[in-house]
Amino acid sequence: MHSESSPTDNWSPPVARAAADVPAVFAERFNSGRPEAVAGMYEEGAVFVAPDGRVADSPEGIARANAEFLGLGLPITVRPRHVCPAGDTALLIVDWEIEGTGPDGRPLHLQGTATDVARRGADGVWRYVIDRPVG
Repeated sequence: MHSESSPTDNWSPPVARAAADVPAVFAERFNSGRPEAVAGMYEEGAVFVAPDGRVADSPEGIARANAEFLGLGLPITVRPRHVCPAGDTALLIVDWEIEGTGPDGRPLHLQGTATDVARRGADGVWRYVIDRPVG
């Protein structure tokens, strides 16, 4: 994973132009290792529901929640199971997996099924409104 950008880095984060693109775009941004790229996947007012049920409802809280996963330094793989758009809103059911050697040198395997809601913004880009990685 790429974890730092440099002044000569020309990487530009992808955007989701269709509801079905949201999981793959999230994975690409996550796998870049750039917290700001992941943060761009959330619309203003979005919430992140942690596996223990805690709700992060601010950009800072969502960044902290994602930092736990990003801090592993491992890529995420996503497999959309259902994408159900209704106008400018969509329900996404996505199986995901993070696997590799963790920061402590031990094998790590996390997986889950996310239940997410995304919305198309005025700019035509789809972003998360609700992100529940294990739900």
